[in-house]
Amino acid sequence: MHEKIEITTEYITLGQFLKLTNILESGGIIKSYLQDQGVIVNGELEKRRGRKLYPNDVVEVEQAGSFEVVKDS
Repeated sequence: MHEKIEITTEYITLGQFLKLTNILESGGIIKSYLQDQGVIVNGELEKRRGRKLYPNDVVEVEQAGSFEVVKDS
């Protein structure tokens, strides 16, 4: 089961998304984490913090769980 993270816009960038989940505190930490580790977006490794995430996208963060982007109605 994925934890649902609601957005109010059409999409959100991966960097903004990670900050919203409160897994990583700052933009600098997020940048270096993505460069070193990366996350899994819809089953593929992703290291770009500018990657656009849309509703129904699933982000898996090692040792933190998986999260689904959902549109706030």
